[in-house]
Amino acid sequence: MVRSRRQAPGKHEGRPGGTLVTSEHDVIRKWAQRRRAEPATVPGTGHDGRPGLLRFDFPGYGGAGLTHISWDRWFETFDERELRFVYQERREDGGDSNFFRLDRP
Repeated sequence: MVRSRRQAPGKHEGRPGGTLVTSEHDVIRKWAQRRRAEPATVPGTGHDGRPGLLRFDFPGYGGAGLTHISWDRWFETFDERELRFVYQERREDGGDSNFFRLDRP
């Protein structure tokens, strides 16, 4: 189930494993920071000096091949592409989830 309303920072879905959607920078940044994730891009996917595929580098998850970028640059690219952040707060077992994807509406 995907909820498409904007979520306040720290607000959890109705059930563990539920999916939320937002374009709010504060929600996205706080979600990533709680997981100690850094804004990043995939090298070789950019063009004309612009970041390519946007990602987060989660500690301990093999992000050595990613290039870290600033939050400002990450959000500038996110907004230019009119993306939505689809994510989970918690897995079905109740643990923190690192699941996210970036979609176009």
